[in-house]
Amino acid sequence: MNLAYIPSPSTGVIHLGPIPLRGYAFCIIIGVFVAVWLGNKRWIARGGKPGTVADIAVWAVPFGLVGGRLYHVITDYQLYFGEGRNWVDAFKIWEGGLGIWGAIALGAVGAWIGCRLRGIPLPAWADALAPGIALAQACGRWGNWFNQELYGRATDLPWAVEISDGPNRIAGTYHPTFLYESLWCLGVAALVIWADRRFKLGHGRAFALYVAAYCVGRGWIEYMRVDEAHHILGLRLNVWTSILVFILAVVYLVLSAKLRPGREEVVEPDRGPAASDPATKDEADGEAKDGAKDGAVGAKDSQDGESGPKTDATTDVKTEAKTDVKTEAKTDAEVAATADAEAASDGGTGDAVTAAAEAPKTAKKL
Repeated sequence: MNLAYIPSPSTGVIHLGPIPLRGYAFCIIIGVFVAVWLGNKRWIARGGKPGTVADIAVWAVPFGLVGGRLYHVITDYQLYFGEGRNWVDAFKIWEGGLGIWGAIALGAVGAWIGCRLRGIPLPAWADALAPGIALAQACGRWGNWFNQELYGRATDLPWAVEISDGPNRIAGTYHPTFLYESLWCLGVAALVIWADRRFKLGHGRAFALYVAAYCVGRGWIEYMRVDEAHHILGLRLNVWTSILVFILAVVYLVLSAKLRPGREEVVEPDRGPAASDPATKDEADGEAKDGAKDGAVGAKDSQDGESGPKTDATTDVKTEAKTDVKTEAKTDAEVAATADAEAASDGGTGDAVTAAAEAPKTAKKL
């Protein structure tokens, strides 16, 4: 008889009047809040704005829940579509059954949509969330404890979990694989935080490190489980998935470090209030148009002001030039008349008469 073990709760749901409060759901919700809280702190430390992580999580979390459930139902379809099964149970997410692989994959799609709407890079956001996701998994795994599911082989170790009789389970003490994975995820979160501070991981490498480290632990923990699962070449399907995803994460780490070394300098460009608030944007556009109009009117007035003095100056110059010409012509005529008078006094009467007659013509010509 095992004298020391971890007892399981007698029920996984508490009824508050007609409202059922399920331990599995509470663990998932707590995990989401922890991930958003830590992710927000890391995002702000990277130069991002407060609230951005939560805004994108509004997209990522629902997508992740749907993806996690789809992966579980597809890989364990016999539980819902086999003989004597009710397919409606596939929608009873509160009874347990979320695949982390589907949750991460489809959750990334939701995060991508949110990042596109905010104009920020998805890899930087994923790096900020990476350790928080590991903590969320650590919290979520305790939901399996409430449901008495996903335990390992029988054991008499002091930290074994006690399982009671129920559908598809036999009473006894077993390896608490949910606890092993929860502790492993805590270690993964600590590893990512340390490595990120030490090596300044960027461009999605912190997230890739989380994925690779989680897969290492999930591989050996999955191997210990005794719940029903598909096998390929003697290994459970999720073990093969862990191996494949681990390889992809390591390849990304290596290639990303070579192609895009360092860390993003700007993770969330400041687009200003006009880009985020439509009303403010319309007001700013109106002010810009009014400013442009006033500038155009001012430029026109300035041009008109300059054209007045310029016209007056031109008129003055023309008048002065005309007066000078007339004065010069008059002076030339007087000089010619004086010359003729002198010639007449010297006896050159004919030449004087001729000069006197031409003088008015010359003056007129000038």
